[in-house]
Amino acid sequence: MHKSQVLFYSLLAFIGGVFVASFLPISQTWILVFLILVISLIAISGYQRTYLPRPKSAPSVGGQQNYFGRGSKRGLLAGTLFLVFIFGIIRFNSFDLANSILNQFADIEVGGKGLEITLNGYIDDEPNVSGSKMSFTFKAKELVVPDETIKVDERTLVTVDSFPTRNYGNKLSVNGALKTPQNFVEDFDYITYLKKEGIRTVMSFPKITSERYDSLIYHNMGFFEKAKISLYKKIFGLKNKFELAINRSISEPNASFVNGILLGSRQNIPEKMKEAFNKTGTTHILAISGYNIMIISWAVLAGLVYFFKRRTAFWLLVAIIILFTILTGASSSVVRASIMGLLLLFANGYGRLYDPKNSIILAGAAMIYINPFALVFDIGFQLSFLAVMGLIYIYPFLDNKFRKIPELWKLKELTLMTISAQIAVAPLLIYYFHQFSPWSLPTNILVLPFVPFAMLIGFMSGIGGMIFLPLGKIVGWFAWAITTYQIKIIEFFVTI
Repeated sequence: MHKSQVLFYSLLAFIGGVFVASFLPISQTWILVFLILVISLIAISGYQRTYLPRPKSAPSVGGQQNYFGRGSKRGLLAGTLFLVFIFGIIRFNSFDLANSILNQFADIEVGGKGLEITLNGYIDDEPNVSGSKMSFTFKAKELVVPDETIKVDERTLVTVDSFPTRNYGNKLSVNGALKTPQNFVEDFDYITYLKKEGIRTVMSFPKITSERYDSLIYHNMGFFEKAKISLYKKIFGLKNKFELAINRSISEPNASFVNGILLGSRQNIPEKMKEAFNKTGTTHILAISGYNIMIISWAVLAGLVYFFKRRTAFWLLVAIIILFTILTGASSSVVRASIMGLLLLFANGYGRLYDPKNSIILAGAAMIYINPFALVFDIGFQLSFLAVMGLIYIYPFLDNKFRKIPELWKLKELTLMTISAQIAVAPLLIYYFHQFSPWSLPTNILVLPFVPFAMLIGFMSGIGGMIFLPLGKIVGWFAWAITTYQIKIIEFFVTI
C-alpha cells in the first residue's frame, strides 16, 4: 500500500473513532482494554516481521508460503489503524469539557435567586445583534466569587441589550447568574450547538462595567492571545468599514445580499429573502464556500502576479486567504475551503500532485481534531464536505455519461457540478429540514454564473465607497443590477 493511501485510511480511521464516540459513550476502562489488545496485535506483528523468517518451501495453500511476510504487514497496518481509531475516541472524550469550572457555578440558587458571580475577560467573537438584543461569546479569564478569585480560561454566551454597541476585543467585567443552556425548540439541539463552540454556560442581561486590565489579568495573558486580540480587532474593524461602505453605496436588500456573498454576513438580510433562498436551495451562495474562495483566489492572484514576482504573489495570496477566513468568521465551509485552497496552492507552488480526495480528508481530519463536535453536530460542516465529495465522486461519473453533449459557455459543466453537489447533500437536507426543492437545479443554473460578477463589482463598490462615496455609488449601481436579477430569479421560483 502506498504511503498516501496509508495516510488516507489513517485519517479516515481517526474520523471513524470520533464518529463512534459521538453516539456511543465509551468509558476509560474499555478504551484501556482496546489499547492493550491493539498494542498486543502490533507487537506480535512486529515480532513476526522482524524475527521469524519466511518459509521458503512451505505449502502455498491459502498463501501460507508468504504468511509471515504478508500477514505481519497486514497485522501492523490493522493495528495502526485501530490505534488511530482509538485516538479519535480519546480526542472526542477529552473535548467534552466535563470539568468546566464555570459549569460548577451554574444553576446555584441563593435566597431564591441565582448566585451572582463576576467574570472578567473580553468579547471573543463578533457580537450578533437581533432586534433589541445582542449576544456574544465572552472569554472569561477570571472568576470572582465572595472571598475568592479563580483563574479560568473558558467561554460563556452573554446576552445583553443591543445598546450600547460592543465589539470584538472589548474588555469587560460582567456580573450575573450563570445558567446551563436549555433546548427550547424540538428540532434544534441548542445545548450541543453551544458545546460545539466550547460553551457550557449562558448569562442573560448581567451588569456590565468596562475594565482596562492594565495590570493583573492583561499581563497574565500569553503573547499569542494578546497578538490574536490585536490582529482580530484590526481585521473586524476593517470589515465593519467595508460593510458600511457597501451599505452606503448599494440600496437594500441588495447591499445585504452583496455582504452575504462577499463576507458571509446574513444579519441584515430580510427573513422573507432568507426563506426564499432556503426554499430554492441557494442558501449556499450566502455562505462563503469553496466557490467563493476560488473566485477570490483567482482574482487576487491575477492582480498580485501583475505587480509582484510569482513567489511573492504566492505568499501574499496565502496570507490573504488566511485573513479572509478570519474576516468572514471562520465558519466550517470557509475553513474547509481555505485549507483545500491552500493545499492546492502549495501543491502548484512546489510542483506536487494535488489529489482532491487526500485534500478533503486531510482538511476534514484537521478540523475534527480541533473541534471533534463538528463532525456530528455542525450542519454547515456536513453540508460543505458532502457537496465537495459530490464534486469529487459523482461529477466525474456524470461527466462521463454525458460526454457526448457539447459544452456551451460552461453550461454543461455548471449543470453537472450543481447536480452532483445537490445529489450529495439532498439526504442531509431532507433529514434536517424535511424539504428538498425540485427547483433548486434550474435556480442555481440561472443564478450561479453571475455570482463572480456580483462579487467582483460588489467588492469594487465597497473599496470605492471607502475611498470616495460617489465612486462607490456609481459602481454600486452595476452591483445592484446584477443582484436584482439574481434575487428576482430566486423569488420567481419560490412562487411556482
